[in-house]
Order: sequence, then C-alpha cells, then structure tokens
Amino acid sequence: MEGGASARHLYSRDGSIITAGRVGVVCLPDSTDQVAACVRIALDHGRAFVPRGAGTGLTGGAVPCDDPVVISTTRMDRILEVDVDRRIAWVEPGVVNLDLTRHLEGTGLHFAPDPSSQQACTIGGNVANNSGGPHCLLYGVTSVHVAAVEVVLPDGEVVVLGEEEGEAAGYDLRGAFVGGEGTLGIATRIAVRLTPDPPEIRTMLLDFSTIEEAAATVSAVIAAGIVPAALELMDQQVVRAVEPFANAGYPLDAAAVLIVEIDGLAAGVEREIEVVARVAHETGARTVRVAADDGERDRIWKGRKAAFGAIATIKPSYYLHDTVIPRTRLAEVVSGVNEIADRHGLIVMNVFHAGDGNLHPILVFDDREPGVMDSVFAAGEEIVRLSLEVGGVLSGEHGIGLEKRRFMPLLFSPASMEAQRVLRDAFDPDGVANPHKVLPSGSSCGDIKELPEVPEGVWV
Repeated sequence: MEGGASARHLYSRDGSIITAGRVGVVCLPDSTDQVAACVRIALDHGRAFVPRGAGTGLTGGAVPCDDPVVISTTRMDRILEVDVDRRIAWVEPGVVNLDLTRHLEGTGLHFAPDPSSQQACTIGGNVANNSGGPHCLLYGVTSVHVAAVEVVLPDGEVVVLGEEEGEAAGYDLRGAFVGGEGTLGIATRIAVRLTPDPPEIRTMLLDFSTIEEAAATVSAVIAAGIVPAALELMDQQVVRAVEPFANAGYPLDAAAVLIVEIDGLAAGVEREIEVVARVAHETGARTVRVAADDGERDRIWKGRKAAFGAIATIKPSYYLHDTVIPRTRLAEVVSGVNEIADRHGLIVMNVFHAGDGNLHPILVFDDREPGVMDSVFAAGEEIVRLSLEVGGVLSGEHGIGLEKRRFMPLLFSPASMEAQRVLRDAFDPDGVANPHKVLPSGSSCGDIKELPEVPEGVWV
C-alpha cells in the first residue's frame, strides 16, 4: 500500500475535469488473492473501495468520493494465455489495450475494440466502461468481445461470470458486469474473444465543403447497404490541429473530412469502395482518396488517433461528452452543437464515430479565463439535452461516472431506474463498490456544477 500525500493526490482524479476527489489509502495488488484481501480489509474497517485502471476515463468513474480505498490494478498487466485455435486470450485487467494488439501480431488475430486512448487505457477499464473505438461500428463494443470475467465481488468472494465457449446457463451476469463501471466488483482476469485479421483493408479519405454534407454522406453510405469497419468524421478545426503532426495530407480548406475503412475479401472490398465513392460524390464530396499503401493508411489514422492531444495547440483544456444520436439527425445536431458553442463564446472541435452516431464534441478552453467554466458547463448540459431531445442516449463508450448521473432520469423512466438499482444491490447490497457513480445518489461528490433538479417521472 502507498499512503504518501503526493501519491494519493495522483489517484484523486482521472482524465475528466472533475477535481473534487478525496482518496484514503491506495492499494496496488498484483494478484486476484491480493485484490480480494484488499476488499475484505476495506470492509473490515467500514470503508468503501474504488477500482482503478489507467485513469484515462473522462466521466469521473475512477474519482474517489469520501476517502475510500482505491484499488489500482495497473500491476496486474500479464497476458496469461493466448489460444489461437479457440480464439481466446486470458489477460489481467492492467494489460494496456495496444500492448495486447502488439502481442497478437503474427497470430492472424486481434482484439477488435480500439479506443482512441488505446496507447494508455487498460483492458480492465475497457470492460468497466464497455468501451468502443473507431472499428466497433462493424465489430461491436467491448461486451461483444468478452467471453468471461473473473471478478472479486464487493464482499470479497471470487467468482467467474460467463463461459469461455458457448453461453453460460441462466442470466447473463457477464453482460451485466461489463459496463458496470466498477459498481459490481473488480475484474481480475478477463477472457477476451479474438477476431481474425481481415484479408484486405482499404482506407478512404473524403473531404467536404460543409460538415452537413459529410454528415449526410454517413447516412447515405449506410443506406446503400455498406457497413464500413470504421466511419469517422473530423471538422476543419480538428484537421488543422492534427495535420502538422500526422502529415496525412488532410485538405486544410475542407470543412470536414470522413475516414472510411472497408475490410473483408478483396473483391468485396473493391466493390464497396466503388459504392462509397459514388455515394460520396452524390452527397457533395469534393474529393475521394484511397490510401495507396500501409504507410499512407497509418498516417491517416495517426491524425484521427491524435485528435484529443492536438487540441493543446488551440487551448490548454477541453471538455467533451459522448452522447449517441440517430445517424439521420447528425447534420442537425452538429449544427446545433456549433450554435451552442458560438452562443457561449466557446471553440468546439468535432471528431466522432459518425457511423454509429457517437458524438465527441470537444469544448476547448483556458480555465484561467474568468467565468469560462460557467460557460463550459452550461454548453455541455445543452449538448446533452439536445442529444436526448432527438432520441439519443447519454453515452456511447465513456460511461456515466459522476459527470452524467444527474441526467439519468432524463433518459430512463422511474421503473427503469429502480430496476438498475435492484441489479446493483444484488451485487453490492452494502453500497461499497465505487459508491455515488452512475445512479443518482443524493451525494454532491464530484458534481462539476449544480444542475437543476430533474422533475420526478420526467424522461425523454
């Protein structure tokens, strides 16, 4: 255990803008037995506990409230077994997503979820938040790729949820656990399903005079019967920020660009490229470019993956949500997001998983400017409410954490909220696992701004 003030300060926050965390003791176990012992000791002393991975989360999910025990799994970073024939790998929760990808090179298999933070985020964190990534449009989010999870429950008992092969008998407790944000226990070993590498991969770059044309192209491509492996949108602000770093040849005068990746059998890929190019020209694309080789493809993706880091060239801080909206409303909502930012005097940079409508509007700011945080929080709330008004949901991959728990009654009915509480209580009747996260609790822990109370029984 590490108890120094400086060490505890590092564990008092995550990648979100929530800075109100208060940590008690920090534990860094390196085995399932040690995790279970940490949980039992915390219980013996009447303390709650907060599971933590790499701390890259953006909603305060790993921010500790009221001096709990923080149990960090970063030392549990071993790839325990890779079974190529059965396409299963057992890994510990502290394995970095990109390290697993590199470990599998040459096997003909890969782990499909690829969050933009994959150079730092861990598989345990991916499981906690049911993370996505650009290629989850075709391949699905993390839950699809998790066969079983070894879990230390909130009472210290160790269980395995799910099965390596087939489906577990009874209720899908594995499915309930994935995306539980650490409120149902701590994952200590994870059996992930591995996906065969596609025989052919081609990456396209499309550019547009307006972001509305780019958004319309997204819907048109899907309507044409094409489901790309990835379909990503970046606006002009993002393009101009990342191009000097990526040297991908992004056109700096374009209002928006789309990255479209097609994979599969060679003949099918070529046909789908032709369809995408035709549809794109019909919906207003200025140019359609197909990467000539792996080097050009890597540069195109380097720019997309570097988007969040590149905003530091504009302003030192950022705030974003990850609401999901119907694809048919993309153009309308992006225009609305830009109007919200303009009205509050803020810069917004749009980069998102356009194929599944997962928005990532980045509000860029300097928190040293007087009054700017009030504008940032107000704009963020308006973006969430706009997304819900068009039939969207609160999160595509970042989770609810502390940040969005106040909005839950806007999305779910009272009966649905109660069902979620009953599920959580079944795993954690004493409320000791990552308390105050996801569901409204009445606690002000970590609130980034006091929002108006949501009237009981009101939802979208």
